[in-house]
Amino acid sequence: MNRINKKLQEDKKLLSIYFTAGYPKINDTVSIIEELEKNGVDMIEIGLPFSDPLADGPTIQESSTIAIENGMTTSLLFEQLKDIRKTVQIPLIIMGYFNPMMQFGIEKFCQKCAEVGVDGLIIPDLPLYVYENEYKATFEKYHLKNIFLITPQTSNERIAQIDAISDSFIYMVSSAAVTGSQSGFGDEQMNYFKRISDLNLKNPQIVGFGIKEHETFTQATKHQKGAIIGSAFIKFLKTNKTNKINDFIKKIKG
Repeated sequence: MNRINKKLQEDKKLLSIYFTAGYPKINDTVSIIEELEKNGVDMIEIGLPFSDPLADGPTIQESSTIAIENGMTTSLLFEQLKDIRKTVQIPLIIMGYFNPMMQFGIEKFCQKCAEVGVDGLIIPDLPLYVYENEYKATFEKYHLKNIFLITPQTSNERIAQIDAISDSFIYMVSSAAVTGSQSGFGDEQMNYFKRISDLNLKNPQIVGFGIKEHETFTQATKHQKGAIIGSAFIKFLKTNKTNKINDFIKKIKG
């Protein structure tokens, strides 16, 4: 069974952390992953930096720019991850845009993911129908879960389509804003979380965008399986580098 699916079966609310590969320093990738696992994080999203990240707010955009300036590339990321499964057991997901993956070659990219032990992909700009018609067979050949995003504006019909084609979890964007622009969740978002929960989808949902401390983590996981923290952790790394990651995780868990 894929590590993501195993993790989703655990009787707990899941904490997933996003960070940008090659940030703050080019060789921080593996040590950050190891440190996050050691401090009880359930899943990790490794951001593949891209020069035009449409869904990302200024914090993650800046980290992408710095990572690229540091020399991070797709090939280098796979090189950094080649021994990661000797020390890390939790699910690893690469989150990135489709263009760098296409440049690398989709089959080759999926093959490298399988070789190093990546469990899934989140590709915000890969349309559902394109995935289904052109790439689904390749992803499945290499046992990679493809995770789709929904927002408060996504129709129930489309949510049903995403639920039907998915077989791990659905990434539930908390709002229509870019990453890192939220401060707490109001009634509108809490109603959205409940509305999606009431659809009784076959795939659990994990909420992203706007989660930064214990309060928002608790709000986001009231109706959903887990929550993803990205911009808040990138800001933490900017200030603290790779020191005191345990302090950051403790504050989230409360």
